[in-house]
Amino acid sequence: MALLEAQHITKRFGGLVAVDGVDFKIEQGAIASIIGPNGAGKTTFFNIMTGIYKPDEGQFIFDGHALSGKRPDQITEIGICRTFQNIRLFHNMTVIENLLVGMHTRLRSTAFGAVLRSGSFKKQEAAATEKARDLLGFVGLKGVGDELAKNLPYGAQRRIEIARALAAEPKLILLDEPTAGMNPSESEAAMGLFRRLRDELGITVLLIEHDMRVVMGISEYITVLHYGQKIAEGDPGAVRKNPQVIEAYLGRQAQEELMNAVRPGTPAPAVGGAA
Repeated sequence: MALLEAQHITKRFGGLVAVDGVDFKIEQGAIASIIGPNGAGKTTFFNIMTGIYKPDEGQFIFDGHALSGKRPDQITEIGICRTFQNIRLFHNMTVIENLLVGMHTRLRSTAFGAVLRSGSFKKQEAAATEKARDLLGFVGLKGVGDELAKNLPYGAQRRIEIARALAAEPKLILLDEPTAGMNPSESEAAMGLFRRLRDELGITVLLIEHDMRVVMGISEYITVLHYGQKIAEGDPGAVRKNPQVIEAYLGRQAQEELMNAVRPGTPAPAVGGAA
């Protein structure tokens, strides 16, 4: 049974059909990617899934729950968390404070208890802070919890976003261009982290990504969008060879680069941009 199923998802903005009747499934425990060129509808698809946009047609079913009509915080509470193309940290808060924000759907103290600093509130706050520090260790940022988020380098800020998503205890994590702006060694380390999310924490992982070496190196299943429509899906080998992908997404001249994307030492083709 699929952990998440999209049924004929459609979203229009005036005369533009950003997502056009897309069906999609991801199984529990998978690592999968959605790829496509600029304007393909990838981020819009994520935004519908997480309640930022409402679909004009279709619905998402997640772990037996229909997501239609649910607010983003309600969708987070049932187990879907995400990161963004552009880092959205609270830059003037500490790293720990950013992670505590991510835990808000799991904390049960009342506003009254927080104001009075009750014993139960202090106990829960201490446990949450300890968990946040553990998560920072998991993503390779041990010891930076008291730093302001804005003072950390770009790659570290990406990891903070992932840690903040993990703080909400997701079953499915959506990573929107998580290796954007990273050099090859940073991208390789990020891939190792994504595998650990699944292998050690049991979290299903879905990426939007433009780095073909990352996509082909980590994905078990790939879905390709083009002008809002799904034009291909399958394992990396099948997608690499799909003529519609070569023609519509990359163009014929990029076929050799795509075929070589998983070979060690081959630079990944720079394709696409914001969806």
